[in-house]
Amino acid sequence: MSEQENMELIIFNIINYGGTAKSLSYEALAAAEKGDYDEADRLLKEADQNLIESHKVQTSLISKEAAGEKSEVSLLMVHAQDHLMTAIEAKSLIECMISMHKKMDALK
Repeated sequence: MSEQENMELIIFNIINYGGTAKSLSYEALAAAEKGDYDEADRLLKEADQNLIESHKVQTSLISKEAAGEKSEVSLLMVHAQDHLMTAIEAKSLIECMISMHKKMDALK
């Protein structure tokens, strides 16, 4: 596998894990809207696992760069970072929304 192909694989892993985490977070919100908080919690934990995996991939790139192994910053890499950051932000906001749903349901 060439260095370019390896980098593309790494980038696609960041995109995949980040995108999966964001999708799972939105699924958790949908479950909470139905009152299924156990399922919402399970989905958020699964989203966390995907974010952890994405961070592992990202950290390996950062470690290599810190060791002097520079990598080219491509549009695809920027796209991957966007996926990861929006997944983190979406999950954070969705956790707040689920908390509000729980509080509203407790008032009923």
